[in-house]
Amino acid sequence: MATLSSTHSSSQNILITFTIIFLASSLLPSYSAITETDQRRPFKKIYAFGDSFTDTGNTESLTGPNGFVRVSNPPYGTTFFHHPTNRYSDGRLVIDFVAQSLSLPFLPPYRNRKANRTYGVNFAVAGSTAINHAFFVKNNLSLDITPESIQTQMMWFDKYLESEGCKDPESDQCKEAFDDALFWVGEIGVNDYAYTIGSTVSGDTIRKLAINTFTEFLQGLLKKGAKYVVVEALPTTGCLPLAMTLAPSDDRDDIGCVKSVNNQSNAHNLVLQSKVSDLRQQFPQAIIVYADYWNAYRTVMQSPEKYGFKESLKACCGTGEPYNFEVFNTCGNPSVTACSNPAQYINWDGVHLTEAMYKVVADMFIDGNLCNPPFKTLLERKLRQP
Repeated sequence: MATLSSTHSSSQNILITFTIIFLASSLLPSYSAITETDQRRPFKKIYAFGDSFTDTGNTESLTGPNGFVRVSNPPYGTTFFHHPTNRYSDGRLVIDFVAQSLSLPFLPPYRNRKANRTYGVNFAVAGSTAINHAFFVKNNLSLDITPESIQTQMMWFDKYLESEGCKDPESDQCKEAFDDALFWVGEIGVNDYAYTIGSTVSGDTIRKLAINTFTEFLQGLLKKGAKYVVVEALPTTGCLPLAMTLAPSDDRDDIGCVKSVNNQSNAHNLVLQSKVSDLRQQFPQAIIVYADYWNAYRTVMQSPEKYGFKESLKACCGTGEPYNFEVFNTCGNPSVTACSNPAQYINWDGVHLTEAMYKVVADMFIDGNLCNPPFKTLLERKLRQP
């Protein structure tokens, strides 16, 4: 979560132990990303990275971050899977819709070693940070924090490559791993801000360190041979019920969300866009897409009814007024119930989004104009390759 007002230390301390836990986290295609006349799959596999917005099962109730410790319980997963899948939602995530759009199966989590990895792997971890965990330990900010960072996910990816026999970049095994692969890097960095709220570590410091380590991660993927990469921005985290509950009522922006939080996410994204532009110059052989999560979320918040939403700020699964969210009594607890119509809600559990909202965002990325360059441009370039 981005920084709230410094005068509200009690709320900030709650955020430290609870955190926003943005949490580092198929079937048939349902999008027009692939035309009916083109029978080829543009990609044979997907590798995904990120936090809980992308995690498809690398954490569960006993291993996930402290704030949401019942992701393995109903009503998680109730909408599409009809049972919990350790996704932090009622159903599918953006990465699931991306896989479907490319006629690929849902990605198995890396920690599920028995899963079929033919079509890719998901390395995203709920609660994950961009900055290495050692930084938080050094600053006495490691209480209840997920130890995995984006560097951990890179280490997992390296182990995966070794298991596939990919050691020499020129080998057939490495070409198989990279040539027909889409690298989907979900948003990551929100937890970095959340874990330091109420401390002496400034938001500017977090932004600098998080962007630098994340840029190094992207450079690592590109140096290994990644050619098709999508990088998600941070969303408008000030619109989440957790932020709305803890922020002062006078800290609001033009769409009714927490102004200071959204401003911090936007400032982060501006730097991230600049870094992505630099990477395009450094790696001209790759196509690097910037997926504008911030404006996707903001667009929905400006006209929620247009996208079928009746509740834009309340959580579907939760309890308490005014946002149906309490920091110590979250979704999955026996005493907490979910709404009967999650498709009409943007937010699922106070931090994470509903399947309906993830689908809207995925549509904007895949078929809309909120990717730069457009996702279709990436597909067209891939399909032109011999």
